[in-house]
Parts: sequence; C-alpha cells; structure tokens
Amino acid sequence: MQHTATHVTEVTDESFAAEVLAADLPVLVKFTADWCPPCRMIAPVLAEIARERVGELKIVSLDVDHHPRTAAAYGVLSMPTLMLFRAGEPVKSLVGARSKLRLLQELSDVL
Repeated sequence: MQHTATHVTEVTDESFAAEVLAADLPVLVKFTADWCPPCRMIAPVLAEIARERVGELKIVSLDVDHHPRTAAAYGVLSMPTLMLFRAGEPVKSLVGARSKLRLLQELSDVL
C-alpha cells in the first residue's frame, strides 16, 4: 500500500496558537475523537481538500480527548466540529460530517 501525505496536520493544546491563530492562511480545524465514526468519514474529504487547496487553506486536526483545553475554549461539544479561523478569529463553525461539495459550498463565503 502506498502511503501519501495527508496535508492535514495534527495540532495540540500547546501548538494551537502557533499553528492556527498565528497562521497566514485561513485554517480549518477539525475537532475530532477516536471514538467518533463521522470524524473518520470526513477525514478523506478533508485530506482531499487540503491537497487541492495547498497555499490557500490549511487544514488541521485536534483530538478533543487528548487536548480538551482548546475544545473547551471554543465551546466545542459535538464531533466532528469544523471551525474556520481567519487572522486568529473563528469565522465559521460547522458540526457533523458532510460531502466535499457541501462542505466547500458552506465555506465558500469565508474562503
């Protein structure tokens, strides 16, 4: 099996500020958990978008079980929550898995 880079970076409570809040690009954060089937369903969708939007959009993943401080700070209660940050501020939040087309449509006004 060939392994390809996913372009989706794992972030932690400790790296969140540097990776997300200080980023030059818009950053889509996937708040996720190992026990969450919809999180696994949306992972390949996000990997594909990350590959196609290199240089335009950064996509990162944060495991809420291992890094609860960041999830709590942004009031994340459901998995997966997708939150788009621009210039360090959350500008859009979406809950639940969705198709690539629907996700891009829902983000089109902020990308």
